[in-house]
Amino acid sequence: MTANADSSTNNEERQMSDAAVKNDVPVKYVWEDRFGAVADHDDGYLEIRWYDTTEDMSSAQFQEWLAGFAGEVERRRRPGVLIDATSFRMDPANMNMEWRDEHITPRYNAGGVKKWAFHMPERMPAIGAPPKREGPATFPTAYFARRDQALAWLASTS
Repeated sequence: MTANADSSTNNEERQMSDAAVKNDVPVKYVWEDRFGAVADHDDGYLEIRWYDTTEDMSSAQFQEWLAGFAGEVERRRRPGVLIDATSFRMDPANMNMEWRDEHITPRYNAGGVKKWAFHMPERMPAIGAPPKREGPATFPTAYFARRDQALAWLASTS
């Protein structure tokens, strides 16, 4: 992922290259900045963990983050993606879904994504709805209030 233009910290300093182990499965943190982190889980999924500092995230910063994450999806070719949005605070008005559908989702498709799971705050209306394809995605997206449920769905064969 690329460094934010407004940051004086260089890319190498913001990347977390130390491997970690979670539930006996190696996890490599491949990116972190003030808005969130990206983890590559050896059991088949990439993860974004958004931080509450996203409250100050601009539309341009969000687009830069998505473009960087799309690069990781293409490079690492994991079949699953987990987005932990439980602390995501950016103003929804800063999201440009048309831009995402045109410039980012095709990169997720090309990266071989098979399932996309959102771990959301419990008040999210889409939680519990059947997984479905969204926009130009070739993969289903599902919304969960509990992380363990999201991970179970990502690991399932259905």
